[in-house]
Amino acid sequence: MLTEHRAVGPLRVFLVLLFGILVVFQTLSLPGTFAHMAKESPNDAYLRWPATAVTVFWVLCIQVVIVATWQLLTLVKRDRIFSEPALRWVDAIVWAIAAAWVVLLGVFLYVGFNAGDPGLPMLLFLMLVGVAVLGLLMVVMRALLRQATTLRTDMEAVI
Repeated sequence: MLTEHRAVGPLRVFLVLLFGILVVFQTLSLPGTFAHMAKESPNDAYLRWPATAVTVFWVLCIQVVIVATWQLLTLVKRDRIFSEPALRWVDAIVWAIAAAWVVLLGVFLYVGFNAGDPGLPMLLFLMLVGVAVLGLLMVVMRALLRQATTLRTDMEAVI
């Protein structure tokens, strides 16, 4: 457990850094990029606000994962990772990934039906499969956490 505890500090530093970068993207970079794209390509200007909303939503989903991970790290530090609160934070991660996947599916279908070449739909399909794998992996990890929590509770009841 010593190695895990040493990893918590640096991981938290990177989570704060990532969260800060995402806030900048969410508030400045993404809206500015889509405003610029609308100005440069007036035919696609109608996509400015939907694209901004979708990408800001995806960033929000990532931020939920970061906050939940932070809370899980707190539970690791306190040696309480095998508890009901940990399962709730993992649920938050699973739901954030599921929400992002559903919106990504909508984007994939919209782009797929309106694309002139297969490049972007193929990239979106790759992302769709990747996010699905990540989400399903988290469901499996949640099941493992549930089993470990049950085993720990049973062991504590015996002792």
